[in-house]
Amino acid sequence: MDSRTYTVHQIYQDRRQYRVPFYQRAYVWNREEQWEPLWVDIQEKAEIRLQGGKPVPHFMGAVVLEPQKKAGLLGVERHHIIDGQQRLTTLQYVFKALCLVLRELDQKALLPLVENCLVNANPETMEDKEVERFKLWPTFRDREQYIKAMTAGDIDKLKERFPDSFTRGGTLKKIGADHPPALEAICYFREVMLEWAREPDAEPLPERTSALVSAVLTDLAIVCISLGEEDDAQVIFETLNGRGAELHATDLIRNFIFMRAGTDADDLYATLWSQFEAPLWAEQQKRGRLNRPRLEWFVQTAVQAQTGEEIDIGRLYAGYRRCVEGDAALSSAGDQLKFLNRYAEHYRALVTGTGSSPIAEFGRHMSAWDASPTHPLALRVAAGALPADEQAAVFEAIESYLVRRAVCGLSRKNYNKVFAQQLKKLTDSGGDAKSFRRALAELSGEASRWPTDDEFKKQWLSGAVFPGRLDAAKLRFMFHRLEVAMRSAKSEERVVLSLDDLDIDHILPQTWSTHWSLADGSMVSAQEVGDARLLSLTATELTDKAKAIAQREASVPTIGNLTMVHYGVNRSVQNKEFAVKRQALFEHSNLQLNRTLTATSLWNEAEIQKRAEMLFEHALRLWPRSSA
Repeated sequence: MDSRTYTVHQIYQDRRQYRVPFYQRAYVWNREEQWEPLWVDIQEKAEIRLQGGKPVPHFMGAVVLEPQKKAGLLGVERHHIIDGQQRLTTLQYVFKALCLVLRELDQKALLPLVENCLVNANPETMEDKEVERFKLWPTFRDREQYIKAMTAGDIDKLKERFPDSFTRGGTLKKIGADHPPALEAICYFREVMLEWAREPDAEPLPERTSALVSAVLTDLAIVCISLGEEDDAQVIFETLNGRGAELHATDLIRNFIFMRAGTDADDLYATLWSQFEAPLWAEQQKRGRLNRPRLEWFVQTAVQAQTGEEIDIGRLYAGYRRCVEGDAALSSAGDQLKFLNRYAEHYRALVTGTGSSPIAEFGRHMSAWDASPTHPLALRVAAGALPADEQAAVFEAIESYLVRRAVCGLSRKNYNKVFAQQLKKLTDSGGDAKSFRRALAELSGEASRWPTDDEFKKQWLSGAVFPGRLDAAKLRFMFHRLEVAMRSAKSEERVVLSLDDLDIDHILPQTWSTHWSLADGSMVSAQEVGDARLLSLTATELTDKAKAIAQREASVPTIGNLTMVHYGVNRSVQNKEFAVKRQALFEHSNLQLNRTLTATSLWNEAEIQKRAEMLFEHALRLWPRSSA
């Protein structure tokens, strides 16, 4: 390894090309965080030179380069940028902006010095002139806009090539435009350089532009670490980036894989990695307080599915390395990419709910349940040897477990541990659906048990679910499942459309005292309802009227009193008496959930209980529990 400090002019003066390996991330530096501070440093050095001083070089950090062997006489020297591509790319944009400024100000004496940092000479001795002429060759994600920007001779050519980025007046749009980074960077540096050079009452242009060129070429310094043949590029990369760096864990993982890919790297990237560059994997996904790209959650899930061990998302890279280095079947880059692809197919179906596979259906059912603790187990099942019907049976058991515990008001805090234990058992035994259901049924204690039929029924009939134990998304899911189950083979529409746009309605309203009487026909005031609520919490004995009010209040948030209706219907009859609601449902609803309501003449606590029991018969078939 060779480590030296160079000025940027020294870095770029030789006939060589710095290449960003295709598997590295795209250019991400921006104006506020990097370009503006860099310009402040350049401007400061130029000002010192104008005042006759000798600036101390500004240290821009380090870059790690891996020299590539040259096959023959033709071509330029190539160095792969292992670390520092953002710095080296930004300097190219600075050089380009400086060239534009020198031309616009007609100060061309120093122009060849700057252009020499952008373009390699003697194209007739290059293997690929279109590529090797550039001093820096970016990753493919940046390549098209990089070439368009870096080969534009003036600002007018930039406007011609990027018309969507400019206003009619010729300025870069500030609102409603997502500019290519190359264009935005070049335009920013050009603008601030022109403004500085044209300051009123300043030194003559030749002096100012000379100071500016000197500041850029000789007053910016970078430490270049050039690796030898025995140096491990990945170890160096991790040392610089693996501990609290900006890079995502998956950037480190990608580099770990492809630094070991050898001559197969291009093919492996095109066939097995490129899918992970799709927008689906870059989307930010929040779990608790953590917000990470979906690709990170996927890799964590895949590693857990493979090993049966829990992996801390904060130490994902270390967990990934333990996984592949401890498994001889994952020793090569190709094996690792095949392993990720095998799980990716199932993970995509799980999180998008698309397709007809058992895991896709499970994903559709679980989308409202924040069921991420089940994902490693689900991947292991989907990627394993179980036939489709056995997979579906495992997923049905998980769904039943989650639904029953939610209806019974049991905590979900222990789910990571519960499903990690089940995954471990499945990994060790390779069991079938029957053994999985048995293991789930054997769990005990409030934090992990699977509620029995008796407990499930009791809470289904009397539990306060909404508002209460279930949020709107979970309740809509349950009603959708019930609605489908209630439709017969002779129904015109066997599968109901989404209920997401419907309102959850309390048939007996939460504010019921205005239009609804008690069973004895007496009306009560809102004040009496409030008093009865307080007494039910504090008094040992209640009056008959207070008991009736308390019973009425307790029935309002139960499943038997809840349904789904069009939002327009709900808002028009929200707190009205039952006769009005029933007529609205008769006229506008075609849900089986509401069919019995339209045939009922009154609505009270007894009818609520009766409907809950009817719905429970379907719930018991949808979410069964096997005995231990």
